[in-house]
Amino acid sequence: MQTAKRLDGIGEYYFSQKLREIDELNKQGKQIINLGIGSPDLPPHPDVIKTLQEESAKPNVHAYQSYKGSIVLRKAMSDWYKKWYNVELNADTEILPLIGSKEGIMHICMTYLNEGDEVLVPNPGYPTYRSAVKLAGGVSVNYDLKEDNNYAPDFAALQAGDLSKVKLMFVNYPQMPTGQLPDKKLFEQLVAFGKKTGILIIHDNPYSFILNEHPLSLLSIDGAKDCVLELNSLSKSQNMAGWRVGMLSGAKERIDEVLRFKSNMDSGMFLPLQLAAATALNLGKDWYDGVNKIYRERREKVFELLDLLNCEYSKDQAGMFVWAKIPAKYKTGYELSDEVLYNSNVFITPGGIFGNAGDGYIRVSLCAPVTRFEEAIARISQK
Repeated sequence: MQTAKRLDGIGEYYFSQKLREIDELNKQGKQIINLGIGSPDLPPHPDVIKTLQEESAKPNVHAYQSYKGSIVLRKAMSDWYKKWYNVELNADTEILPLIGSKEGIMHICMTYLNEGDEVLVPNPGYPTYRSAVKLAGGVSVNYDLKEDNNYAPDFAALQAGDLSKVKLMFVNYPQMPTGQLPDKKLFEQLVAFGKKTGILIIHDNPYSFILNEHPLSLLSIDGAKDCVLELNSLSKSQNMAGWRVGMLSGAKERIDEVLRFKSNMDSGMFLPLQLAAATALNLGKDWYDGVNKIYRERREKVFELLDLLNCEYSKDQAGMFVWAKIPAKYKTGYELSDEVLYNSNVFITPGGIFGNAGDGYIRVSLCAPVTRFEEAIARISQK
């Protein structure tokens, strides 16, 4: 039995493969400290778990749910966007709950891409953008993000190229993996670019609350709904990665188009989970402040670790990672990552998995207790 051609060139996700290797090393007694993956190790708020427990104990909540999600959840999402981003969204027509925003990337690609359609993807950027485009039959066209341009797209270079086949453009700010924060001017440029070219801008926005005092939505820019769809998620901001709750926001026409695909692909989420997610979205500033206090303490330890490795980095990054330039003695981040893994039993992510523009970098996750970072520093110091 041969696999479908759409899988040609699609390898196993890097972290899936690497976790297997780490598991084998652990079986050999290595006790690897994994600082590579951005999976929040902190729990959701106790009220969120309480809501799930209480609601799931009810006898009438176990049936199939609406493909559009519960109005309670959609209203909570709408209120959250208004409170934190100052964005007005119609809960009935401009929000689509998702079983995770990663899944939403695939829904969007399958909704809009025909064979050979092109998509602008950031380099470095989230690898799932490229794989989802390819699985949908599209062609990824890299646009490089450079440190000396604050990891913003070079709009002049983009417009000087051939955009005739481009239908979508993925953007992601706060940017992963670089941690670059956006400003209003960048967002205005993105909306202007989308309007001028007719390209649909897909803004992936899961990191806006992590180590960032001023969350921004691309939909806050005047006229953005004409050319923007925005993905968001409770995975990072609410410590609910395994719960798989995300959302897609934008104009009614776009939401209806994506729903045509999604309704044939999956079903509505378990109702108690949706109600728990609504509870999470109603949390106040003290919740975000508490989470960020922990991440700040961890980030200071990551800075120590990176100093030990003689890496260069900005202290103004947002999100749950730190992006750092490797010393000149290493050819790529893979080389440094492997050295630290095999000599010190500590795993950090090579920047090259995010595209060749990341070859000279590494990324360290903040998703581990301070004591684990201290142990990693001690291990590396001994080598």
